Amino acid sequence: MILPKDRDPRFITIRRGGTLTDSDHRLLALWAAACAEHVLHLFESERPSDPRPRTAIEQIRAWAGGEINMSQSRAAGGHAMAAARELSGAGRHAAYAAGQAAVVAHVAAHELGAAAYAIKAVRATVPRPEGENVGRIECRWQRAQLPDAIRELVLDDQRLRNEICWSVFDCDGPDGPDGFCLPGLDA
Repeated sequence: MILPKDRDPRFITIRRGGTLTDSDHRLLALWAAACAEHVLHLFESERPSDPRPRTAIEQIRAWAGGEINMSQSRAAGGHAMAAARELSGAGRHAAYAAGQAAVVAHVAAHELGAAAYAIKAVRATVPRPEGENVGRIECRWQRAQLPDAIRELVLDDQRLRNEICWSVFDCDGPDGPDGFCLPGLDA
Protein backbone atom coordinates (compact mmCIF):
# COMPACT_ATOMS: atom_id res chain seq x y z
CA MET A 1 0.00 0.00 0.00
CA ILE A 2 1.63 3.24 -1.11
CA LEU A 3 -1.21 5.61 -0.24
CA PRO A 4 -1.77 6.90 3.29
CA LYS A 5 -5.07 6.28 5.07
CA ASP A 6 -5.84 9.99 5.17
CA ARG A 7 -5.55 11.81 1.85
CA ASP A 8 -3.26 14.80 1.81
CA PRO A 9 -5.25 17.84 0.57
CA ARG A 10 -2.16 19.02 -1.31
CA PHE A 11 -2.77 16.09 -3.70
CA ILE A 12 -6.49 16.72 -4.13
CA THR A 13 -7.50 19.19 -6.82
CA ILE A 14 -9.04 22.49 -5.84
CA ARG A 15 -12.35 21.59 -7.49
CA ARG A 16 -12.56 18.55 -5.18
CA GLY A 17 -11.79 20.53 -2.03
CA GLY A 18 -8.01 20.25 -1.93
CA THR A 19 -5.26 22.68 -2.83
CA LEU A 20 -3.72 21.06 -5.93
CA THR A 21 -3.91 23.18 -9.07
CA ASP A 22 -4.57 21.56 -12.42
CA SER A 23 -1.17 22.71 -13.69
CA ASP A 24 0.64 21.10 -10.75
CA HIS A 25 -1.44 17.93 -11.20
CA ARG A 26 -0.22 17.76 -14.79
CA LEU A 27 3.39 18.32 -13.66
CA LEU A 28 3.06 15.47 -11.16
CA ALA A 29 1.75 13.25 -13.95
CA LEU A 30 4.59 14.15 -16.31
CA TRP A 31 7.19 13.59 -13.59
CA ALA A 32 5.67 10.19 -12.77
CA ALA A 33 5.76 9.31 -16.49
CA ALA A 34 9.45 10.25 -16.67
CA CYS A 35 10.22 8.05 -13.64
CA ALA A 36 8.38 5.10 -15.16
CA GLU A 37 9.84 5.55 -18.62
CA HIS A 38 13.37 5.62 -17.20
CA VAL A 39 13.01 1.95 -16.19
CA LEU A 40 10.58 0.78 -18.87
CA HIS A 41 13.37 -1.08 -20.68
CA LEU A 42 13.49 -3.50 -17.72
CA PHE A 43 9.96 -4.64 -18.55
CA GLU A 44 10.39 -4.50 -22.31
CA SER A 45 13.54 -6.64 -22.20
CA GLU A 46 11.41 -9.42 -20.68
CA ARG A 47 8.22 -8.82 -22.66
CA PRO A 48 9.14 -6.95 -25.86
CA SER A 49 5.77 -7.63 -27.50
CA ASP A 50 3.63 -6.41 -24.58
CA PRO A 51 2.76 -2.72 -25.14
CA ARG A 52 0.67 -2.19 -22.00
CA PRO A 53 3.23 -0.36 -19.79
CA ARG A 54 4.46 1.84 -22.65
CA THR A 55 0.86 2.62 -23.58
CA ALA A 56 0.16 3.61 -19.96
CA ILE A 57 3.03 6.10 -20.04
CA GLU A 58 1.83 7.47 -23.37
CA GLN A 59 -1.70 7.79 -21.99
CA ILE A 60 -0.70 9.77 -18.88
CA ARG A 61 1.23 12.15 -21.09
CA ALA A 62 -1.79 12.46 -23.35
CA TRP A 63 -3.97 13.19 -20.30
CA ALA A 64 -1.53 15.85 -19.10
CA GLY A 65 -1.72 17.41 -22.54
CA GLY A 66 -5.52 17.46 -22.50
CA GLU A 67 -5.80 14.91 -25.30
CA ILE A 68 -7.68 12.19 -23.39
CA ASN A 69 -9.84 12.01 -20.28
CA MET A 70 -8.92 10.70 -16.86
CA SER A 71 -10.78 7.41 -17.33
CA GLN A 72 -8.74 6.51 -20.40
CA SER A 73 -5.46 7.06 -18.59
CA ARG A 74 -6.67 5.21 -15.51
CA ALA A 75 -7.74 2.24 -17.63
CA ALA A 76 -4.30 2.12 -19.28
CA GLY A 77 -2.77 2.11 -15.81
CA GLY A 78 -4.85 -0.91 -14.87
CA HIS A 79 -3.69 -2.75 -17.98
CA ALA A 80 -0.04 -2.00 -17.17
CA MET A 81 -0.51 -3.33 -13.64
CA ALA A 82 -2.07 -6.48 -15.09
CA ALA A 83 1.09 -6.92 -17.16
CA ALA A 84 3.13 -6.52 -13.96
CA ARG A 85 1.30 -9.33 -12.19
CA GLU A 86 2.54 -11.80 -14.80
CA LEU A 87 6.20 -11.22 -13.86
CA SER A 88 8.55 -10.94 -10.94
CA GLY A 89 11.60 -8.82 -10.20
CA ALA A 90 12.69 -5.78 -12.17
CA GLY A 91 10.24 -6.24 -15.04
CA ARG A 92 7.32 -6.49 -12.63
CA HIS A 93 8.31 -3.34 -10.75
CA ALA A 94 8.86 -1.42 -14.01
CA ALA A 95 5.36 -2.32 -15.24
CA TYR A 96 3.90 -1.28 -11.88
CA ALA A 97 5.76 2.04 -12.20
CA ALA A 98 4.05 2.62 -15.55
CA GLY A 99 0.67 1.66 -14.13
CA GLN A 100 1.09 3.96 -11.15
CA ALA A 101 2.10 6.81 -13.45
CA ALA A 102 -1.03 6.41 -15.55
CA VAL A 103 -3.37 6.50 -12.56
CA VAL A 104 -1.96 9.85 -11.41
CA ALA A 105 -4.70 11.30 -13.62
CA HIS A 106 -7.22 9.83 -11.18
CA VAL A 107 -5.34 10.22 -7.86
CA ALA A 108 -2.39 12.59 -7.92
CA ALA A 109 -0.76 10.91 -4.91
CA HIS A 110 0.13 7.93 -7.11
CA GLU A 111 3.08 10.02 -8.29
CA LEU A 112 5.18 8.43 -5.54
CA GLY A 113 4.06 4.98 -6.59
CA ALA A 114 5.59 5.47 -10.02
CA ALA A 115 8.84 6.73 -8.49
CA ALA A 116 9.00 4.06 -5.77
CA TYR A 117 8.36 1.18 -8.17
CA ALA A 118 10.99 2.56 -10.54
CA ILE A 119 13.52 2.56 -7.70
CA LYS A 120 12.47 -0.99 -6.76
CA ALA A 121 12.96 -1.99 -10.41
CA VAL A 122 16.57 -0.83 -10.55
CA ARG A 123 17.28 -2.31 -7.12
CA ALA A 124 16.08 -5.67 -8.42
CA THR A 125 18.67 -5.66 -11.22
CA VAL A 126 21.61 -6.25 -8.88
CA PRO A 127 22.16 -8.19 -5.65
CA ARG A 128 22.25 -6.54 -2.24
CA PRO A 129 23.94 -4.38 -1.07
CA GLU A 130 24.61 -2.96 -4.54
CA GLY A 131 20.85 -2.67 -5.02
CA GLU A 132 20.69 -0.03 -2.32
CA ASN A 133 23.31 2.06 -4.13
CA VAL A 134 21.64 1.85 -7.54
CA GLY A 135 18.36 2.74 -5.83
CA ARG A 136 19.92 5.90 -4.40
CA ILE A 137 21.29 6.78 -7.83
CA GLU A 138 17.81 6.33 -9.35
CA CYS A 139 16.26 8.42 -6.58
CA ARG A 140 18.70 11.22 -7.31
CA TRP A 141 18.00 10.99 -11.04
CA GLN A 142 14.28 11.24 -10.34
CA ARG A 143 14.74 14.27 -8.12
CA ALA A 144 16.81 15.97 -10.81
CA GLN A 145 13.76 15.66 -13.11
CA LEU A 146 11.42 17.46 -10.70
CA PRO A 147 10.07 20.76 -12.01
CA ASP A 148 10.64 23.61 -9.56
CA ALA A 149 6.89 24.20 -9.19
CA ILE A 150 6.35 20.79 -7.54
CA ARG A 151 9.80 20.06 -6.13
CA GLU A 152 9.12 20.88 -2.47
CA LEU A 153 5.71 19.20 -2.60
CA VAL A 154 7.18 15.94 -3.86
CA LEU A 155 10.19 16.01 -1.54
CA ASP A 156 7.88 16.57 1.43
CA ASP A 157 5.62 13.76 0.23
CA GLN A 158 8.65 11.48 0.03
CA ARG A 159 9.58 12.36 3.61
CA LEU A 160 6.06 11.69 4.84
CA ARG A 161 5.45 8.46 2.91
CA ASN A 162 8.94 6.98 2.74
CA GLU A 163 8.12 4.28 5.25
CA ILE A 164 5.04 3.03 3.40
CA CYS A 165 7.00 3.20 0.12
CA TRP A 166 9.57 0.61 1.23
CA SER A 167 11.99 3.34 2.40
CA VAL A 168 13.21 3.80 -1.17
CA PHE A 169 13.45 7.57 -0.79
CA ASP A 170 16.06 7.37 1.95
CA CYS A 171 19.23 8.70 0.35
CA ASP A 172 21.46 8.32 3.42
CA GLY A 173 25.01 9.53 3.23
CA PRO A 174 26.34 13.07 3.17
CA ASP A 175 23.18 14.59 1.76
CA GLY A 176 21.24 15.44 4.85
CA PRO A 177 20.72 14.75 8.52
CA ASP A 178 17.34 13.08 7.99
CA GLY A 179 18.62 10.79 5.25
CA PHE A 180 17.00 12.77 2.45
CA CYS A 181 18.85 14.54 -0.29
CA LEU A 182 18.83 18.25 0.35
CA PRO A 183 17.60 20.51 -2.43
CA GLY A 184 20.48 21.42 -4.69
CA LEU A 185 22.56 18.37 -3.75
CA ASP A 186 20.50 15.62 -5.26
CA ALA A 187 21.25 15.93 -8.98
